[in-house]
Amino acid sequence: MAALSAKVIQNAFLAQDGPRTRHNPRYTCDFCALNTRSMHSVQGCRLSLADTSAKWLNTTSTAWISFGKQGNISCNATQGASDVLSIDKVDFLKLQNGSDIRGVAIAGVEGEPVNLTELVAEAIATAFAAWLLNKKKADGLRRLRISVGHDSRISAHKLQNAITHGITAAGHDVLQFGLASTPAMFNSTLTEDAINHCPADGGIMITASHLPYNRNGFKFFTSDGGLNKTDIKDILERASKVYEESAHCGKQEQTGVVTHVDYMSIYASDLVQAVRKSAGNKEKPLEGLHIVVDAGNGAGGFFVDKVLKPLGAVTDGSQFLEPDGLFPNHIPNPEDKAAMEAITQAVLNNKADLGIIFDTDVDRSAAVDSSGRELNRNRLIALMSAIVLEEHPGTTVVTDSVTSDGLTAFIEKKLGGKHHRFKRGYKNVIDEAIRLNSTGEESHLAMETSGHGALKENHWLDDGAYTMVKLLNKLAGARTLNPNIGSKVLTDLVEGLEEAAVTVEIRLKIDQNHADLKGGPSVTMESQS
Repeated sequence: MAALSAKVIQNAFLAQDGPRTRHNPRYTCDFCALNTRSMHSVQGCRLSLADTSAKWLNTTSTAWISFGKQGNISCNATQGASDVLSIDKVDFLKLQNGSDIRGVAIAGVEGEPVNLTELVAEAIATAFAAWLLNKKKADGLRRLRISVGHDSRISAHKLQNAITHGITAAGHDVLQFGLASTPAMFNSTLTEDAINHCPADGGIMITASHLPYNRNGFKFFTSDGGLNKTDIKDILERASKVYEESAHCGKQEQTGVVTHVDYMSIYASDLVQAVRKSAGNKEKPLEGLHIVVDAGNGAGGFFVDKVLKPLGAVTDGSQFLEPDGLFPNHIPNPEDKAAMEAITQAVLNNKADLGIIFDTDVDRSAAVDSSGRELNRNRLIALMSAIVLEEHPGTTVVTDSVTSDGLTAFIEKKLGGKHHRFKRGYKNVIDEAIRLNSTGEESHLAMETSGHGALKENHWLDDGAYTMVKLLNKLAGARTLNPNIGSKVLTDLVEGLEEAAVTVEIRLKIDQNHADLKGGPSVTMESQS
C-alpha cells in the first residue's frame, strides 16, 4: 500500500474548525500525526489532502490508528510543508528562559521554526499540574484549581486551549481568566473569594513579555510567588516524558472542570481600594488629574477604565489600549526608546499631569511627568526608593547590578537607606531581598532598571500596575492637602539624583552551537554614550 503522510492527515484535521490537540473528541485520529517513532518509510506515492476528506479520515480513524501502529503509515511530509517540529526533535529544556518558558509559537519568520506547539503546551501544563500536586504533597485524588490567563498575543487562544486540556485531562480544574496581567495570575493564588473559586492552587500566564509577535511563553505561580529556574527545569523534564508517552497513548477523556472568571475586575478593584485608602478613603482622590496611559496594545488597557476612571482621573489621550498581538504601534517595553517617546508625546500633546506606560503583560511600567521627563530606569528606582523610605526609614533597596553610582549616593546619602546591588534578573533581585529579610536585614523594595519592581507589602510580586499605584498613592495623599498639586510632587522626590551617562544595552546574537562556546548562555554587552 502507498505510504500515507501523517503530517497530511494532521493537516486534514487542522482544516476543520476544532483545536489541534491529541485528545480532541471530534477527531480521534489526530494524534496519529505524532506517532512517528513507530512508522517506517515506505516508497510510493503520498496521500494528499485532495485525495480524501477529513470526514473520511474521521470515520476510519480506528483503522488508521491500528494500521499506524503496525508501521504501515509513514510520516513523509516534506520539511517545507510545516515549520512545526516532530516529536523526535523537541528539546524541552531549550524552552527554558531563566524562570520562564519561551518559544516560537507562530510560523513565518525565517530561521525560527515553531517549537512551542499546542501539543508541547499541553504536555507542559500536564507536567505543571503533576509538579504542583507533588509540591502540595497531595494524593492523586486531590483536584487542583489552576488559573490560566494570557496577554494579547495572537497565539494566546490556541495555547490557552491546549493548556486547559492538559490540565483537565489530568483530572484537575481550570479557572480561565482570558486577557489578564501577569501580576493578576499570582494574585489569584492569594485572593480569598469562594464565589470566584479563588484562591487557585497555581497559576499559568501565557506571555512572552515584549518579544516579537511570533513568540510566546509561560510564567508559573503558586502562593509562594513565581517559580525559580530549578522548578522550571523540573517541569520541562516532566513535560518531555509526558510528550514522549503521548506518542503511544490514545484519546484521554476530559475530567476536569473549566470555569470562566472575570478576575481582572477583582484585581483592579483591589488597586482602586489601595489608592482610596491612601487618600483617607476619599471616593475619587484623583479627580481633576489628567493621566494618560499607553498600554502598547498589550493587556494593560484595563488600567484606564477599571482603575483610573473610578478614582476620578481624566484619561483623554490614552493610547493603544486595544489588545493587538501584532503590536502595530511600538514595542510594548518601558525600556524601548520609541515606546517612551510615544507616551512622552501623548503627555505633552494632551497637557496631561502624568503619563503611564506598561509592557505587554503589565509586570513592568514607567511614567512621564507633566514636563515630559521620563521616570524610568534609575529615576523610577529613585522615585520608588523615596516613597518606600518615607514609609520604612533605613530600609535596604535591592537592585540589579547595572544601576548607577548616582543612585547609590541618592539612596544612601539623601534618603538614608541602604543600596544593595545584586546580579541581573528580576527573580534574582526579588529572591535576594527575601533572603536579606530572612537574615534580619530589612528590605521593602526590590527593583530592576528594566521596570520590574516588587514590594514586601505586595507579597514580593513584580507588578507594574502596583508600582504605578504607589505613585498614585503619593499623588492622592498630596492632593488631600493641596488639590491643585500635580505630578511635580513626584518629580520633586528625585531632586538631587545624579544622572549617569546613558547606558545603551547591546545584545549580540551568539551561535551557542559553536565549539568554543559549548552551548553557553547568550552574552550581553553594555556601552555608555
